[in-house]
Amino acid sequence: MIPADHPQIPERKTGLLLVNLGTPASLELSDIRRYLAEFLSDRRVIDYPAWFWQPILRGIILNVRPKKTRAAYEAIWHEETNESPLRYYTRQQAELLAERLQDLAGLEVDWAMNYGEPAISERLNALLDKGCRQLLVLPLYPQYSATTTASVFDRLAKAMASLAWQPAIRTLDTWHDDPAYIDNTVDHLQQALASLSFKPDTLLLSFHGLPERYLQQGDPYHCFCQKSGRLIGEGLKARGFNQLDVKVTFQSRFGPEKWLEPYTDVTLEQLPAEGKKSVAVFSPGFVADCVETLEELGIQGHESFAAAGGENYATLPCLNDSKPAIDMLETLVRRELKGWSSAKD
Repeated sequence: MIPADHPQIPERKTGLLLVNLGTPASLELSDIRRYLAEFLSDRRVIDYPAWFWQPILRGIILNVRPKKTRAAYEAIWHEETNESPLRYYTRQQAELLAERLQDLAGLEVDWAMNYGEPAISERLNALLDKGCRQLLVLPLYPQYSATTTASVFDRLAKAMASLAWQPAIRTLDTWHDDPAYIDNTVDHLQQALASLSFKPDTLLLSFHGLPERYLQQGDPYHCFCQKSGRLIGEGLKARGFNQLDVKVTFQSRFGPEKWLEPYTDVTLEQLPAEGKKSVAVFSPGFVADCVETLEELGIQGHESFAAAGGENYATLPCLNDSKPAIDMLETLVRRELKGWSSAKD
């Protein structure tokens, strides 16, 4: 018999936690500085020794970059809900996915950010409080990298380290070539390209970059991006886009190191001279629009392309809360949950 004063044990449930990169809580410089400090202090992201990097970060970057970062976020801020697009669309994905998965009894769906709020530790504890003893963690990065997916796993492990009763954990490390990802991305692109007022001769598939030495150290990200790009290109050609020149490029580099090439910004400046004056840009590595897609590509990229003589330019939206996005996530989640009590085999 359970003693009367024994803590109540919730009904056993399964939890699903979607995790995206992160975002400042607001446009206040203090929130932006806090976000940048957390992000750029992650040794998975910047692997320089702390004695070398932290004085640069604290003494220079955090005093200079927040104003530039705020200007970029101001250009794309989601005014209706007073948050970044990344936060808005990640929440939308979780809510829409929960609706799709209502037939899975005892499933709790939540979302978190690796940097900023809501934190992984916060949402993990919330799921545990609801009785989730089984947890599927899905980092929203199709292409595995130590700088993104592994960082999520690090934070998850840290959050679990102090738990007396740890849940069973499943994770999905990479889905860069999964048919659910490729086919739904091609579906999305087919619709987006058809909606344009011009016919692009070139489609840039722009992935976030990494220092090239990360590849040399064994990070498979570059190879995964190339395979995703090839499969997406093949999928588009199978849908009739035979004349579309599909190129894989890498964006968002900073610092003096050599990063993965070809660079998106340099490519945009070169295309008009090659006779490619109608360009569309899509970011397969982001499942939700963010400052890198909306401001860096949508504004800066357009300006660079036009200044170089380009005529027609469009950034295609990320999967966001579209039907292909939720179809993709539903397929991945149902497969990964099989065998657990709330999933149907």
